[in-house]
Amino acid sequence: MGPLSGLKIVELAGIGPAPMCGMLLADLGASILRVDRLEPSGLGVERPIEFNLIMRNRDTVALDLKSKPAIELVLRLVRQADVLIEGFRPGVTERLGLGPTECMARNPALVYGRVTGWGQGGPLAKYAGHDLNYVAITGALAAMGRAGAPPTPPLNVVGDFAGGGLFLAFGILAAVVEARNSGKGQVVDAGIVDGVSSMMTQFFGMKAAGLWTEKRGDNILDSGAPFYDVYQCADGQFISVAPIEDKFFLELVRLIGLPSSTIELKKDKRRWGELRAVLTDIFAKRSSQYWRSLLENTDACFAPVLTMEEAGSHPQLKARKTLIEVAGVVQPAPAPRFSRSVPDVPRPPRAHDPKDYKEILSRWLPREELASALEMIAVTSKRAIEAAK
Repeated sequence: MGPLSGLKIVELAGIGPAPMCGMLLADLGASILRVDRLEPSGLGVERPIEFNLIMRNRDTVALDLKSKPAIELVLRLVRQADVLIEGFRPGVTERLGLGPTECMARNPALVYGRVTGWGQGGPLAKYAGHDLNYVAITGALAAMGRAGAPPTPPLNVVGDFAGGGLFLAFGILAAVVEARNSGKGQVVDAGIVDGVSSMMTQFFGMKAAGLWTEKRGDNILDSGAPFYDVYQCADGQFISVAPIEDKFFLELVRLIGLPSSTIELKKDKRRWGELRAVLTDIFAKRSSQYWRSLLENTDACFAPVLTMEEAGSHPQLKARKTLIEVAGVVQPAPAPRFSRSVPDVPRPPRAHDPKDYKEILSRWLPREELASALEMIAVTSKRAIEAAK
């Protein structure tokens, strides 16, 4: 089920943005066959497979990609696919014999999606990096943090998952639409630095207009504005207020008992310090629950600052079933929502199991090729494992 039902994808095992892209597409119904390593890679943050949630909704086979027969099998799978996803450094799949040239020779309509940090070209392309490094050179990291404090690493949501995984998924779907019109595939080069830069478009425009300074914690959206920030309550918990527009700010000050003339402090940036002191003092006098009971379900642009543990109990997320439980693990539901082609509940992540290979590969290979493929996997896997001892 889901709007991408019928889309077939081969995913070469990787970490971070590539599997995130796979999850996004699989959540919406795409059929993904992940080609995994025989042994753990030692890359990323190792954890039991059932908690590596971006690996959900996959079928998996493990192959020795140093073996020519295994490479040939992947090319046979590619022949049946609409999309290939890979997240290696530039040139790696070419050296394996699985680059765009080889794959598109077998399937001219293939969309070849590749994601890297620095992109496929440029002086840094061949070097290692991680999310924080990619966000750092785009101008995004320098803008995140409070006045007088160092830049704040924004988890790896901004780079790996948004600038990388989400932009790769977006690019792949655009290329699939084009391929169905033209009959021709193409390479999608998703560089995290490009994706993050794209998300910074608004701020480049604001800077050009003189509405944004390079000084951290000095702007409306970076904790500089007291009307767009978090405040600690009497119980030590935090709340967020974000009434940027005057009409919403007036609603906030009315509800918390301040005079409407307080808006003059908002309009004069030189008096933002006064406004911050007023708001800090008033929110500190009451518990977060008090402020929730007063300000939620109003136009004051308010929300409590919740932990992941607390998020699932919020009435809004409960009503939308934003968090679900799959195999005993709480996790986000597929997004976005669809009125008709509703995705299935995700299947939990699973380690590759040779007992499943026959069933998995039967959905990809002609019947006459299945037995030889299974025999090849058994032989090459055994050799690779023995050689590693």
